[in-house]
Amino acid sequence: MNDDVRNIVLGVIAAGVSAALGWVSRTYLSRRRLRRRQVFFGMPDHSESLLVVNHKAGGSELSVMRYDVFALLELSALIKECNAHVRVVAHDAAQQGFGERTEFCVGGPYSNRRMAAHLSSLLPGVRMNVEADTGPELGALRIGTEDYRMERGRSEYVLLARLTVDGQADSRPVFLFCGQRAITNQAATRYLARHHERLHRKHGTGSFVLLLKVVNSQAYGPDVVELVADVTRTALRPLPETAADAG
Repeated sequence: MNDDVRNIVLGVIAAGVSAALGWVSRTYLSRRRLRRRQVFFGMPDHSESLLVVNHKAGGSELSVMRYDVFALLELSALIKECNAHVRVVAHDAAQQGFGERTEFCVGGPYSNRRMAAHLSSLLPGVRMNVEADTGPELGALRIGTEDYRMERGRSEYVLLARLTVDGQADSRPVFLFCGQRAITNQAATRYLARHHERLHRKHGTGSFVLLLKVVNSQAYGPDVVELVADVTRTALRPLPETAADAG
């Protein structure tokens, strides 16, 4: 074998080794990202998750707002990326506990009975006004002693929460998307899809409750979202007695 042939053979071998190492590296990183995503969402391969669907406020039990449908599609894509399965359940038919499977619950307590139950039992420091039909108190959020009222189409709020059962290592999380309007629910699901890696780095697999503000939705839809505050500690503590009575 002369020098030219030997150099060609060595070049081919080097290229093959380099390609193999590149493939192994990409595969490892891809699987690592997948495992981290599965851990954060509590959805290992072929596991089942629960998608709790609300209904249109003031509408029939079977009608769902357009933006809530978009939110469900965003979540379905996340579930598929985790190689998991989803079971869609109506809000008033999900008569089961939490922690056995990952749950995604969409909609405020005015349109989702299960969300109302979650707020009462899991987030005692949060109230949403479901009694006002019009005016600034419609859908107003109270977190601790602070009130957050919406300006329809201009400034609207939504809670994004990941909650787990304390003391149970194998407990699957519950994700809540509790907004003042349907478009804010979609904004929260989109925020989770875009930032779940950063949220995992910051919060690990523990509980968190974030207050988000959707800015000028009448112009920008669900795309412009600001993080107002991490309200985890306040949301997990019961409201002061006077505030609870007023709510």
